[in-house]
Amino acid sequence: MQYRNTITLRVWGRYALFSDPITRVGGEKFTYPIPTYQAIKGILESVYWKPTFIWVPDAIRVMNPIETESKGIRPILYQHDKKKANDLSIYTYLVHVSYQVKAHFEWNPQRPDLTNDRNENKHYWIAKRMLERGGRRDIFLGTRECQGYVEPCRFHEGPGAYDNTPTVSFGLMVHGITYADEDSSGQMCVRLWQPVMENGVISFIRPEECPVIRPLYKQSVKAFVLEKNMQGCDALYQEVAQDGVD
Repeated sequence: MQYRNTITLRVWGRYALFSDPITRVGGEKFTYPIPTYQAIKGILESVYWKPTFIWVPDAIRVMNPIETESKGIRPILYQHDKKKANDLSIYTYLVHVSYQVKAHFEWNPQRPDLTNDRNENKHYWIAKRMLERGGRRDIFLGTRECQGYVEPCRFHEGPGAYDNTPTVSFGLMVHGITYADEDSSGQMCVRLWQPVMENGVISFIRPEECPVIRPLYKQSVKAFVLEKNMQGCDALYQEVAQDGVD
């Protein structure tokens, strides 16, 4: 990158559910105490995203106390005879969450076909404008039912709930998922790490630095072709119909 393309934003909402996959085996959902790298990346992609680049979250600052609330949820239970029935589960959410996020974007090396779109200044200012408007798409804090909101901010601006808190370790957590579109391995992988919070700030390591990486299954890169429509109007990118999974 030739220019500075770091953005800082505030993310907040009434509820958040960054679910621990271990607790989902029995149909329950229990949130992690902090957002995962992948959750923050998803929020940034909802603000503005193109396959030309990859968002890289650098750090988050926890602004509000970490508090949880459990709710009784009645999800749809699909039985073997294809009949639908309601089940009863307990979901545990974070409440009244607020975070400051610092992130930047990098070119996606798996997309040489989009080299002509690598205009750093253009994407940076579009991302800034979309952030001021609250994002291009709806913001979700982990799950669909947890609506979130974003706005520009300055990192370290204002008091935080853990500004004077000693180092806190959260143990082994999911860092994120690596897709074939962003990796040359040709498979989807899950990454794990051990986040540490210092004075309310959690600095993310890069995906390739995660100490535990486990492959899930093989996956191919989605292909795009440049095609003109029947009327000879503007060129557009049309996704080639592929399964995406070998």
